[in-house]
Amino acid sequence: MKEKTTFSALGRTFPHWEGTLAHPLYSKVFKRVLDLIGALILLIPALIIMLPIAAIIKCSSKGSILYRAPRGGYRNKPFWILKFRTMVVGADRFSGTTALADPRTTKIGRVLRYTKLDELPQIFNILMGDMSFIGPRPELLRYTTRYTPQQECILWVRPGISDPASIELINLDELVGSRDPQGNYEKLILERKNNMRVQYATTQSFGRDFRIFIQTIHSVLSKIFSMLH
Repeated sequence: MKEKTTFSALGRTFPHWEGTLAHPLYSKVFKRVLDLIGALILLIPALIIMLPIAAIIKCSSKGSILYRAPRGGYRNKPFWILKFRTMVVGADRFSGTTALADPRTTKIGRVLRYTKLDELPQIFNILMGDMSFIGPRPELLRYTTRYTPQQECILWVRPGISDPASIELINLDELVGSRDPQGNYEKLILERKNNMRVQYATTQSFGRDFRIFIQTIHSVLSKIFSMLH
């Protein structure tokens, strides 16, 4: 499931934001080192979990194991985000937002999305330098190209697997509902997420990232335990 996207026309840059980061040395240097160390440490455990998931996806539905899609990235450089495929082939032709009880989702896909295990392949995005463990969740290009001047700072920190918006809106499919999920996302969710992204980008620090990391683990484990019970 590969989207055909031309990145060459999306090269806006926002150099005036680089000097406004709360901790630029941490954001540009130390955090990248921590991400690399963490990703290398977690790579083998992640692969142990990912291999059986990949086998189940391959055996249970037609299509590729991984889904990749273009997202707005660090310094406005688009990149391909990696996820386990959780929907039927061609599902992204109809809507970019997943609805509540979306019929396009496969059986294993529902479990992966609920537990957030579909995000595991993003450890490779971290190793490639496209993403961080903690940072604003990368958004669709049609939204990042419409950022206001006040929102452009979002693109001056690496996008992440988790951020405050991911934790607060962890049940996003329930919030957008089943009728017009994309419209509901744009009307009810997008501005709220962008405000939280801006707030994160302008106050990023090691202490804050550590708190978000702990909150993310707690939120994901809570969802897994609730599913098991």
